[in-house]
Amino acid sequence: MVETAKTAAKTDTDPAGTVAATFEAVRAAYRGGRTRSLGWRSAQLAGIERMVVDREQEFLDALAEDFGKPRVEAWMGDLAPVVKEAAHARRQLRRWMRPQRAFPGKANLPGSAWSVPEPLGTVLVISPWNYPVQLALAPLIAALAAGNAAVLKPSELTPATSAALARLIPEYLDPDAVAVVEGAVDVATALLEQPFDHIFFTGSTAVGRTVMTAAARNLASVTLELGGKSPVIVARDADIEVTARRIAWGKMFNAGQTCIAPDYVLVERPVAEKLVDAVTRAIGELEGPDPSRTRTRIVNARHLGRLEGLLEGSGGTVATGGKVDQAERWLEPTIVVEPDPSSPLMQEEIFGPILPVIAVDSVDEAIAFVQDRPKPLALYLFTRSQRAEERVLASTTSGGVCINHVAMHFFVPELPFGGVGPSGVGAYHGRAGFEELSHRKPVLRRGTRVDLSMAYPPYDEQKEKLLRRFI
Repeated sequence: MVETAKTAAKTDTDPAGTVAATFEAVRAAYRGGRTRSLGWRSAQLAGIERMVVDREQEFLDALAEDFGKPRVEAWMGDLAPVVKEAAHARRQLRRWMRPQRAFPGKANLPGSAWSVPEPLGTVLVISPWNYPVQLALAPLIAALAAGNAAVLKPSELTPATSAALARLIPEYLDPDAVAVVEGAVDVATALLEQPFDHIFFTGSTAVGRTVMTAAARNLASVTLELGGKSPVIVARDADIEVTARRIAWGKMFNAGQTCIAPDYVLVERPVAEKLVDAVTRAIGELEGPDPSRTRTRIVNARHLGRLEGLLEGSGGTVATGGKVDQAERWLEPTIVVEPDPSSPLMQEEIFGPILPVIAVDSVDEAIAFVQDRPKPLALYLFTRSQRAEERVLASTTSGGVCINHVAMHFFVPELPFGGVGPSGVGAYHGRAGFEELSHRKPVLRRGTRVDLSMAYPPYDEQKEKLLRRFI
């Protein structure tokens, strides 16, 4: 007898055995057909909505324990987007599930053709630590909306939030078809050994390569939400005060531990000094009189040490910030002016509250700087010029673009969110997520009353002429 996914997920004495049993239980639920109906899918999406709303305080407490996240920031970054995404998917699901008609071609008349979205099967979601609720549940929404069964592996670096997900998900979702498996690298490794039909991973590019290699062993499809260095281009005609406030907000939110945080700024030289001054003022305003009430901690001491190393080797000038509180795991929001482009600060994704600023002579020089580097997950442009906007859009490639703000494109349910090249594979949110986690199966139906002999051999010159007209 196969044990239920709910039971398997709670077993921790034998990680490999637990993982295998959980996978088999979830796959059995999928193969039984229970996940395919509109009713089941809608119920799971409604369950996610209720869970996040009903148990909001439990999630907020867990996020505070793991990160020290301020309440409003935790709600904005981790909880509100999940409720919005689940509600949107639930409302649109019937329409998304409809077959799409297609012209069958002259050669197939009389006949009809259509495509129908069907589930991929059993999906593995490996979620990261930086937004441990949102980046666990948003991919799960896509998987369940598409009718898949799923196993979720939360990050071990945020143990309180991981435990909350493991405790609450079986209460609100189908415990036979949706399982949570907690653990560290050994558990993730064991999960990647299982023949999942699709793997959804959010994390670093380096680990993304490992996940893609593991998926290849079973020819599983993948969605990889990775990262990279998301640039900000500031043209000389930008509204500097608004630009500075929005950049500072995007860099300080979650202490910069955001995959689409502004990573570095390329600003036209005539307004570079003015921008640095304005961002410095904006940081002070956003932190308020008591920064301890507004700062999110760096996730752990190792990551804090890495950020200190990036600062020390930057080769630039610290314009503001730079102080570290080891006990609280805080790093002051920091601006580094003119860092060495070859330094680790400018080569690695920062993932912290450090903002390098480099002056350029023109928007074209900024475009060339971006083109010379790996394709980023996001690109930001601040300008009043439509010509500059068109030039940047036409000359750069990135997962997404936000003009005159940062990160806000992430919160639009009907905009696909994903990377390109080193910053990711595939996209989700809204219908894009439904399609990403579905197989669109083509179907052709032919009638039998008409069966023209010209389609069959032996062929002659006359048949060939007729075939060339119809095919």
